[in-house]
Amino acid sequence: MAIDLDSLLAAKTRRRLDWTEADAVIYAHGIGLATDPLDAVELAYVQDESPAIFPTFPVSLALTGGPLAGAGLDMRQVLHGAHMLTLHGPMPSTGSAEMRGAMIGVWDKGLEKGAVFVEEKRLTLDPGGTPLATIVTTVFGRAEGGCGAPRTGQPAPHPLPFRTPDAIVDMVTRADQALLYRLSGDRNPIHSDPVAAGRAGFPRPILHGLCSFAICARAVTDNFANRQAGRLRHIEARFSGPVYPGETIQMKLWQDDATISFEAGVRARNALVITAGKALIASETWL
Repeated sequence: MAIDLDSLLAAKTRRRLDWTEADAVIYAHGIGLATDPLDAVELAYVQDESPAIFPTFPVSLALTGGPLAGAGLDMRQVLHGAHMLTLHGPMPSTGSAEMRGAMIGVWDKGLEKGAVFVEEKRLTLDPGGTPLATIVTTVFGRAEGGCGAPRTGQPAPHPLPFRTPDAIVDMVTRADQALLYRLSGDRNPIHSDPVAAGRAGFPRPILHGLCSFAICARAVTDNFANRQAGRLRHIEARFSGPVYPGETIQMKLWQDDATISFEAGVRARNALVITAGKALIASETWL
């Protein structure tokens, strides 16, 4: 189906989001928190009453409901290219929010070369309208090349420093990590069904990109925010390859004042999986 660029770029969406303490705890387990029953810092995210909220939690709530859902893309040919989260204030352990979605832009890479689509979702707490988070999602439509969008003007990725990393950190994932993370709403079978994963060209189910995104946030806050995840204000990254549950993700991180740059790979396969990573850390925590 041909894409109506004018209609897509003008599209606006609104959706109500609701979450409970149980949702926050399930998300925390899904991103690998609290595997050590004696780790008091991580246990705070899974306690029964008023659990701490890990700052990337909004991305799981806002997974769907943006204008791209009705764009007519061939979803069999769509890749998740990048994600960006900017936090505007603390998130309650249970609550509601209004999510408003709009397109930022579309860029055509050429016939048979695909096209890039970028949407934005703004979350405000309900009631009151207090800004909570802004989420920017980039997808690559491999079948949408030649759609007529501009060829230039796409935002450049965050450049990594040309020096030795300030930290190299291994983040271990569990063999059942994707089965846990899918409980937060992303039920795409390529993360849980070996047959579906095989049809998509993978030897086995892959880890959700947004789970890897959150694991990167954990590495940043563990190593550059004294394990105070509430100091995270912004994180962005590009997805360059799959992670398989049970693999160890090796993070390379660089600090320049409040900016943490990073990339991630799986050394066992010599594979780069996250590029152009950037996080911003504040001096004060919201947790």
